[in-house]
Amino acid sequence: MRGSRRGALAGLLSVLSVLAACGPAPTREPAPGVACARGTLNGQGSSAQANAVQLWSTAFQKACPGTTINYEPSGSGAGITSFIGGVADFAGTDSPLSPDELEQARTRCVGAAPLVLPMAVGPVAVTYHLPGSPQLRLAPATVAAIFSGAVRRWDDAAIRADNPGTALPSIGITPVHRADSSGTTEAFTTFLSETASGRWPYGASRKWPLPGGVGVSGSRRVPDAVKEKEGRIGYLELSYLRGTDLPAAAVRNGAGEFVVPSSRAAVESVGALGPDLRLSVERTTRRSGAYPLALVTYEVVCEQGLAVDKAPLARAFFGYTISSQGQGTASTLGYAPLPDPVRRAVRAAVDRIS
Repeated sequence: MRGSRRGALAGLLSVLSVLAACGPAPTREPAPGVACARGTLNGQGSSAQANAVQLWSTAFQKACPGTTINYEPSGSGAGITSFIGGVADFAGTDSPLSPDELEQARTRCVGAAPLVLPMAVGPVAVTYHLPGSPQLRLAPATVAAIFSGAVRRWDDAAIRADNPGTALPSIGITPVHRADSSGTTEAFTTFLSETASGRWPYGASRKWPLPGGVGVSGSRRVPDAVKEKEGRIGYLELSYLRGTDLPAAAVRNGAGEFVVPSSRAAVESVGALGPDLRLSVERTTRRSGAYPLALVTYEVVCEQGLAVDKAPLARAFFGYTISSQGQGTASTLGYAPLPDPVRRAVRAAVDRIS
C-alpha cells in the first residue's frame, strides 16, 4: 500500500531517461505528441495533487531546458482564488468550481469558460495512530461517527463491530482535519454525506464544518499531526503516507467489502465522463474491489486569454501530463492513470489552449 521512496525515485528516473532523449532544442518532443516550449508557468491549489505535479514538473523541465513550472500547494480554494485573480496561470483543484467561481473565471478567461481538465484519480486514505498499528476496517457510518465526535473512544462498540477479534485500546479519539479550504476535505465530506447521512448531517464543504479536533493546513502536515499523539485519526491523499509507518484503514464499499486504498481500487469507483470533462465518482458503488473514498484532481486553465508566452507552454505541459508517459509517472506515487478514452478527450481540450 505504502510503496517506497526508492520505487518512486526509480519510476521517475526511468521516465526522465526516456524523456531526456529529446535533447535540448525547444521544438523537440519529450514524449510522443508532446512538444517543448520555453517560459514559466505558475500554478497554485490542491495539495492532494502536489506530489504528482512535482514529478510532472521535474520530468518536463529536464526534457525541455528553458522551462520552469512552479506549483504552490495552497489548497484548492486558495488556488481557484489565485487563478481568478490572475495571480496563477492555472489552478489545481479536487472539487468542482461553484457557479460564482465559474462566472469569475469566465471573466478572467476573456469571456470564455475555463477548461477544467481531469488529470489523476487518487484514493483518500483514513489514517490513524494506535499502539501496534492494527489494520482496521471502518464502515462509512463509523467514519462519520468518529469525525463528527459521536464516537469518542477507540474501543467503542461501533469500531469493535467493524473489527471483530481485533484488540482495540481504551483511549480517546482525536480527529485531525484540514484547516484550509481543501478539495480533499470536500471529497471526504461528500463521501460521508452520500454514504452515511444519518451520522453526518453537515453536508459537503471545502471548509471543515465542525469545531474541535486538530486542524492543519495542507496535506503534508496531516501525517505529522496524526503521528504526534496516539489516538489521532485523519484523512489525506494516499501518496502522503509513502515513507511513513502510518496505516490506512480498509473502508467498506456498497458491496459490503472492506477495501484497502490503492490506485487500482480507487479507479474502480470512477464513473462516466461528462460533456464538461467532469468525472463522476460513485461513492456508493457496489463494484467488487472498489475503494469508495476517491477524488479526481483537475487543472483549471483558460482556453483563451493566457499571455502569448504562456499558452504554448500550457499546451505543452498539460499535453505531457495527460500523455501515457505523464500518467505513468504519476502512477509511481499511487495515483491512478486515467482511462484512454478520458485521456483522449482531455488531450483534445488541451490542444485548444491559445
